[in-house]
Amino acid sequence: MSSVRRLPPLRSMAVICALGSSVLLMTGCTNADTARSSVAEAAQTTPATNTASPTDTGTATATSTGSASPSASASMTDDQAERKALVPQAKVTWDKAADTAVKEVPDSKLVDLELKRTSAEATASTGSPSPSMPNPAPSQGAPEWEAKVATSDGTVHRIDIDAVSGKVFRTQAEDQDTDDKQQLADLLKKATQTPEQAVKAATDKVKGTVTHVELDENDDQKAIWSVDVVSTDSWDKTTLEVDAASGDILNQHLDRD
Repeated sequence: MSSVRRLPPLRSMAVICALGSSVLLMTGCTNADTARSSVAEAAQTTPATNTASPTDTGTATATSTGSASPSASASMTDDQAERKALVPQAKVTWDKAADTAVKEVPDSKLVDLELKRTSAEATASTGSPSPSMPNPAPSQGAPEWEAKVATSDGTVHRIDIDAVSGKVFRTQAEDQDTDDKQQLADLLKKATQTPEQAVKAATDKVKGTVTHVELDENDDQKAIWSVDVVSTDSWDKTTLEVDAASGDILNQHLDRD
């Protein structure tokens, strides 16, 4: 008898087909879940990019620039700031101080006059009160004119003048040797130009406030008047050398410090 191969019943075939469809469906779902998981992981590990707009970037730059500190060149130096603080405090001009100083010592001439702040040494009891105007010294740090006058033999006296009231508060003879006196006496003979004439020549050249006048010698051993003029706009100081014989401007130097 020949064997006959049995075909599976239709019901069994249906079950098999259903099972096959389920397996395919599960496989598809698993693959989809895996894909979604990979995308999520990629999103978590990808570095964030800067999404700022050009406008945002420009705003940040402008803010940074606006908060920058002023450049050093826009500010004054310590010397300029000191001149700005000191010069307006002096109510007595250089010429009035000079006139007061020479009146303190008979037959004397001005050889040095400088606007400065009163030192502790100047307010001490050394020296003597002015014989004509015995006045108390101003407080330390107040403006004063420190003057030096000399007689024809070269003897120097220092005269301290309150730059606010104009009153002399101390006079003192300088400590000099014979050579110093002779050198100054010779210099006085060469200086045919008065300090007033020298200052006029200097201020005709450079406008400002005179803060220092001194009889001196330059490198060529020529007698000169050295005149400091301070600009009240920039507070720079210009030093001019005026020939003490001819009145010519020999040199000038602008001090921006």
